[in-house]
Amino acid sequence: MPLIRKWNSLSLITRILIGLAIGALLGIALPSAGWIGIPGTLFVGALKGVAPVLVFVLVASSIANAKGGGASEFRTVIFLYIISTLSAAVAAVFVNLLHPVKIPLAGLDPTQGFTPPGSMSEIILNLLMSVITNPVEALMRANYIGILFWAVILGLALKHAESATKRMLSDLADAVSTVVRWIISFAPLGILGLVFQAVSSSGLEIFTTYGELVLVLVATMLIVAFLINPLIVAVALRHNPYPLVFKCIRQSGVTAFFTRSSAANIPVNLELCKELGLDEDMYSVSIPLGATINMDGAAAVITTFSLTAAFTAGVKVSVPMAILLSVVATFSACGTSGVAGGSLLLIPLGCSLFGIPADVAMQIVGVGFIIGVIQDSMETALNSSGDVIFTATAEFRKWKKNGKELPL
Repeated sequence: MPLIRKWNSLSLITRILIGLAIGALLGIALPSAGWIGIPGTLFVGALKGVAPVLVFVLVASSIANAKGGGASEFRTVIFLYIISTLSAAVAAVFVNLLHPVKIPLAGLDPTQGFTPPGSMSEIILNLLMSVITNPVEALMRANYIGILFWAVILGLALKHAESATKRMLSDLADAVSTVVRWIISFAPLGILGLVFQAVSSSGLEIFTTYGELVLVLVATMLIVAFLINPLIVAVALRHNPYPLVFKCIRQSGVTAFFTRSSAANIPVNLELCKELGLDEDMYSVSIPLGATINMDGAAAVITTFSLTAAFTAGVKVSVPMAILLSVVATFSACGTSGVAGGSLLLIPLGCSLFGIPADVAMQIVGVGFIIGVIQDSMETALNSSGDVIFTATAEFRKWKKNGKELPL
């Protein structure tokens, strides 16, 4: 019991690192002990089971409970959120096309198992057919395009429902998120199994490939944080963006890096908005909203992992196909889970554009959890700091029109 209490007292990141190390050692020492990999299979299976329901209820609840804003600066901040998220996805596309990464996956033969789409028109046709599928069948078959479509429709239909009904939907979303947290609490054991399977079959060189994927993700997010987002702010304000960007990254991004939760970082962001002298009526709404729809990091992750799955599967990815993926990643990222690693569960949505089966996509999700210590921390820091950056930009734009001096 003391050992169990000591284990539970460790942070999830520490436990994941321990599981990763043990899995690697067992993969080297006992490569023929296949039973050690069973927890990894069960972990991926649990994620595969809950992910469709999670996406459906989170997106439906988010849309049904969204509060409208009529002020021009509020519309501006929403526009900036969407442009920023789309730009992050597009940046991920070009970084991945410049440096494609392939990940060895169990049971995947690039020439067998499925037929990748041959043209852009075929992808669009598959997309349209997936959209109109039966919603129950979409949930059963993990058809994420259909799930996203019907979740949006249901959310819009419930916008004018009784408050008790919308509250029930919100409670359901919270309950499913709790289930995800329970599953993720077993991530150290699951990652132990996944790393064992990878090392026992591919050797330690598997970490070289994972390291390459981490570098691609980190490079993309740094480009977004220090080039793309400042460019968006500069265009909107006609002013040097870096004082605002550096302040938000220092006071919001650094904290979010360690909490790994945009929701947990909301109080920090609200305090920063107050320090910047912003209108409380606006930022009290835009900051919580940003924690849901301003998902630069999530869009970059979904795009990168989906393209990695496509490269690994031997799918020829054209620029138009990749841009379509970035658009899908932008809108799907807005429904990402508020728990650590939530964006990883939307990777199958991007993979489905290339005809990649859910089983293969969930293996990529498993890889995401292995490198999640860095990936999720960087993602959350980018997302959360951006909430304040674009909230401030929207209001500062109004200040400039009224001749008020900016506090930068």
